[in-house]
Order: sequence, then C-alpha cells, then structure tokens
Amino acid sequence: MDVLEMKSKLKYYGAETLRGIHAFVPEKEPKKYLYDLVLDYPNRGGKGFRPGLCMASCGAHGGRLSEAKFSAVTLEMLHNAFLIHDDVEDESLSRRNKPTMHTTHSRAIAINVGDMMNALSLFPLWHNKTLMGEKLAQRIFLEVYHLITESAEGQALELGWRQDNRCDLSESDYLRMILKKTCWYTCIQPIRIGALIGSKGSVNPDNFNRLGYFMGAAFQIQDDVLNLVGEESAYGKEIAGDIIEGKRTLMLIHLLSECSKNEKYLIENYLGTPVLERTMTDAKHILELMHKYESIIHAKKTSQYLAGAALKEFYTHFSHLKDSEDKAFLETIILYMINRDY
Repeated sequence: MDVLEMKSKLKYYGAETLRGIHAFVPEKEPKKYLYDLVLDYPNRGGKGFRPGLCMASCGAHGGRLSEAKFSAVTLEMLHNAFLIHDDVEDESLSRRNKPTMHTTHSRAIAINVGDMMNALSLFPLWHNKTLMGEKLAQRIFLEVYHLITESAEGQALELGWRQDNRCDLSESDYLRMILKKTCWYTCIQPIRIGALIGSKGSVNPDNFNRLGYFMGAAFQIQDDVLNLVGEESAYGKEIAGDIIEGKRTLMLIHLLSECSKNEKYLIENYLGTPVLERTMTDAKHILELMHKYESIIHAKKTSQYLAGAALKEFYTHFSHLKDSEDKAFLETIILYMINRDY
C-alpha cells in the first residue's frame, strides 16, 4: 500500500466513525448551547488516527469493520472531548484551522460540551454487548477506562510542570509523560482494542504495548515539531503555540539542557510569565535558540528512531497474520512516520 492509498483508507475510517458519532448525538434541546457544539470539533475533520488504528487492527486480526464501529466511535468522541478541554487549559486560539470553542463561545460552555462528549462516548460501549457478547464487551470497557485514567494522569503531569515552571526535566521525564498522556489513548489502546475484537478475545493485548508506545511517542514528537516548523494552514493550530503555552516538549527540554546560563535564565523568566502576557516576539526568539542548538533536529531524529522501533515491533507481532488491506495500512502508517517530510 502506498501513502496515497493509506491516506484514502484513513479518510474512509474517519468518515465511517463520523457517521457513527452523529448517530449517538441526541436530536433534542438544548441544541444551540450543547448538542450542536458536540458535533463542532468532529465535523471540522481530523486525522481519524485512533479509530483508524482500532478498525485496522480489528481487520488485520480477522474481524469486520462493523464489529469495531462502536469502539471506534468511543475513541474518537473521547479524543474530541480531550481536545476541547485541552484548548481551554492551554489557552489555545485555533483548532483545525478554526477558532477554538472557548474563544467563540465561552470557557464555561466549552467545558460543559467536553463533559457531555465524555458522557456520550460511553454509550457506544453498551452496544458492544450485542456485537461480541458481554464478556468481551466488558474487556473493551476496561481498556477504555484505562486509557482515560492514563491520559488524565499524563495531562496532570504536563499541567503541573507548567504550573511549577519546571525547567529541570529530562528526556526520560518527557517520554514518561507522553506514554501516559498520548501513547495509551492514541496508539496502544486502539490497537489492543481492535486486536481483541478481531481475534474474539484470543490475542494477548499486552503484545502491542511496545508497538503502541513507539508509535505514539513518534507521533507526538512529530506533532510537536510541526507546531514549530509547519504551515499554520496545514497544521491547523497557531505556529509556535506550544512555546507560548509553555509546553514541555522534547525540543524545549533539549534546549534547556544545551543553552547557556544566561539563555536558560531568559527562558525560565519567559515561562514564568502568565500565558496571556507572553509575546510572539519572545516565542520566536526561543524558536531561534532551538534552531541554534539543533533541538528540532534532535527531536526529528528521536521520532524517526522511535518509528523504526515501532516497525520492528509491527513485524514481530503482525508478520504471522494473513496479508490484508488493514495489515498493509498499519505497516504503511509506520513507514510514513519514518520517512515523513516535516
């Protein structure tokens, strides 16, 4: 499968999931302040990465797309709920090339919409009982419970580091944080859930933990790099927004470990300033320092190394499976991450 076919397949998974999301949003009041807004972020379009991994893993293990549809809807609704809350917590201005929900409405309304999306995301799991029986449906529910708690713990670490203006973090701290915040809900659990569904519960889901970790870490680092060097129209968020928000990315951690004492002092002062008082001029200066100390190059190399490790894990645990479009899709995504031009 080539990259264009992979992207087409991912778009197909996303479209199927979006139809499922619409089916689970009630047609009742209050629409203006709630239910219409629940569909706002999903309707903007997105990668569909998480439901795609879930459905592809299911198909690669012999299952049908229809068997994974409810779990895929849950994963995507949770993702969009997380995004709404993340945007509030980060004071973000744009999401998928449009203003964030809290900037067009209010922080209170955005938080409430995110809360409702979290609640609605659980209902599709109830319908899993009719597809796979109660025992396997319960296992899927516990998988989802785990990814939610891990993500919240990872988010707590990142928010706490920013609150305390931690500038002494190591790369291992960063990788531990994104394992919790990103890897479980972006890659590990979607692959595990799909494999459980496709194999009718016979596969050991722990086999995919390393694969999902390497994939998720590579994905997050690439996303962080794109925030700094990508085009805003293509990336869908404000460029250098992560610097303004004070996110402890791999690039920032690398920079703080490599720069001079005076430069570190200036960075620490900037990060200690309230978010809304930080200027783009200062953010661009920090970005220039990241180029100076090759922090972005370091992050790119780290991401490609992790993606390479993911490919090795993929061959270890998927090579024995029958060749299929879904299996080829998973392989192509990893190869794309390795060869991706930022």
